[in-house]
Amino acid sequence: MARRKLSSDMNVVPYIDVMLVLLVIFMVTAPLMTQGIEVDLPDVKAQSMSKEDEDRILQVDSKGGYHVSWSEDVKVVRTDDEVVSLTQKLLSEKPEQMILVEGDKKTPYEFVATAMGLLSDAGAKKIGFVTQEPPEEKTRR
Repeated sequence: MARRKLSSDMNVVPYIDVMLVLLVIFMVTAPLMTQGIEVDLPDVKAQSMSKEDEDRILQVDSKGGYHVSWSEDVKVVRTDDEVVSLTQKLLSEKPEQMILVEGDKKTPYEFVATAMGLLSDAGAKKIGFVTQEPPEEKTRR
């Protein structure tokens, strides 16, 4: 009777199976883990833009109203369709025009995101945000 030689090799196949199962679990659950939280947007230090670009601002108020700086009257609250048509008119003259979105800290992000969507629907390729420079106390660490 022939004796079998003892093998001291570790069988790693079960570990590879467990690793692949965990990988699949993480791949399936990772997209589900996105959650929204309320944030108080910070003040940002950034270089100033030229005056020509600064005067194209879409202001979003805390109630979701839009004020277009390149229209005749900035104080008039514009509808979604008016914002799109005014933006298309502006972009027909200057296709690469930067348009800035401005909202205060109390404006829900939903309204800012909707404004960005309207600008995108109108064909805007360059969209930015208006921020304020932080006070000197906040910048020191």
